[in-house]
Formats: sequence, C-alpha cells, structure tokens
Amino acid sequence: MQDDIAAIIADVPPLSGWQGSAQRLGGLTNRVYRLGDAILRVPGEGTAAYIDRAAEAVAAEAAAKAGVSPDVLYVNTTTGIMVTRHIDGSTTMTPHGFRSRPGAPARAAQALRQLHHSGQTFPTRFELFAMIDEYLRLLSGTDVALPQGYHGVVAEAEAVRVALARSPAPLVPCHCDPLCENFLDTGSRMWIVDWEYAGMNDPMWDLGDLSVEAEFDAAQDAALLAAYFNGAAPPQDVARMVIYKAMCDLLWTLWGLIQHANGNPAEDFQAYADTRFARCRALMASPDFAHHLACLHRA
Repeated sequence: MQDDIAAIIADVPPLSGWQGSAQRLGGLTNRVYRLGDAILRVPGEGTAAYIDRAAEAVAAEAAAKAGVSPDVLYVNTTTGIMVTRHIDGSTTMTPHGFRSRPGAPARAAQALRQLHHSGQTFPTRFELFAMIDEYLRLLSGTDVALPQGYHGVVAEAEAVRVALARSPAPLVPCHCDPLCENFLDTGSRMWIVDWEYAGMNDPMWDLGDLSVEAEFDAAQDAALLAAYFNGAAPPQDVARMVIYKAMCDLLWTLWGLIQHANGNPAEDFQAYADTRFARCRALMASPDFAHHLACLHRA
C-alpha cells in the first residue's frame, strides 16, 4: 500500500482499522481504491480550482437517497476525500460494455430517469456557457493554446444559447458528467457514481453527453430515448439531446486542456481535447444539427 494512501486511510474513521490491501481502480483525475466493501476517492491535484466539494457532497447524498448511487459513508468537504459503499456484482462500464451488455443503454436511461424524477434538489445549477467562460479564464493563466477556431465556434454557439432560452426545459437534478466509467452495471440495474459536476440542469444534457461518451450509434440512441420516455421521445427533447452532444464536446474540450495544463498523466489530454473539438465542429456543421436547432427555434 502506498505510504500516502495508508496515511489517508488511517485518518478516515470508516477505514481506520483497515488491514487489507487497497486495490487501485480507474479515474481520469482522481485516485479511486477499493477496500473490501468500501470505495475510497482521493481528489486529483488541481481539482480544487474547479470542483465545489461541498456541493458535490450534497449531490452524492441526494443521489443515494434517490436510489441511483451508493451510500456515502464518509466525506470531508475540505480535502475532498470521500468513501462510498461498493456495489457487489457490478461492472464498470466502457463504450465496449455499452455495446456488448444487452440492454445496457436502456438501464442507463432508467437510472437517469429515476434521478431526474426523484424530486431531489442539488445545490448548484450546471450553467454550460458560464462554465465555458470559467474554463477559459482558468486557461488564460497557462501556456496551453486553444484549438484553432475555438472562439469562433463559441460565437456560433450563441444561436444554441438563444434557442435553449426560447424553449427552456424544467431543471432537474442531473449528473452532468456521464462518463461510461461513472456507470456501474449489475446486469439488472445501473448505478451512477461521481457527482463532482452534478447540478440542476436540462435532463437531455445527461442523455446527450452519455451518447457521446459511450459512442452510441443511432440504434443505441433510439434505445436510450425509448427507455427514458417509455415510448416515443418528443421532437423537442430529441433536438435538445442532439444539440447537447455538440455542446458537451465544446465544454469538455476545455476541461481536457485544463488537465493538460495541470500535467495530468492519465492520458494524452491534448489529443483528447483536439478530438472533442473536431467532433463538436463536425456535428455543428451537419444538416442534422441545423434541423434540430430549427426545431427549438420553432417552439
């Protein structure tokens, strides 16, 4: 066991008597360990600059009350250390997992719907364009360059801001960062973890972002929407889902560049950001995107 992890464990009341090993799990920015029936999350360096740990703790506990996330056993909102209960028999999802595990997109949709309809209230609002501004501010103090044309695409996205304001969706508790790895599948139900970015938001953000992260094809998108709506999805909801596919890539491009600036070794975050931005531009330039944007303007 690494010395720093051993020291952390000793200071966490639910884990202080632990004598076994700490099994390292995944995580792009944070370190995550399994200790028997508990999961320990240690925040990554630099995350304090853009994560509200107090809000995250409230959201994690509310999501557990909603029945979609493991119980929170311990949280320190100053250090960001969090301990949750391990879900027995669960598999951490990946894009391949969503393709190969029958019914996985539908189970994810059902978990998201349960969260969205839970009546829980998260303490913050997920503000897409405010977050873009804040991430640009953080990057302005670094030597990391934005992708060529980024500011131009943000200007083009003003039409999205107008369309969304014209037809606003009721705000509900949303995960807002539905990476595949934040879904744990037992084969009969899906659990959701990691509430760092959670906030009140348009529910279609969660569906659109999951579709991007899991690399869903048209059939998987259809299964996701059908399970979420228990039938045909309203055209305006489909439009918002597709629009958010582009917008999540626009936002997470900057997140990737922040990781690059922070020297995060988890992966090549420059390539991550470049891929995200190219995908965003391609979707925004497509007739499909224009069609869905017009759908919202007509609302």
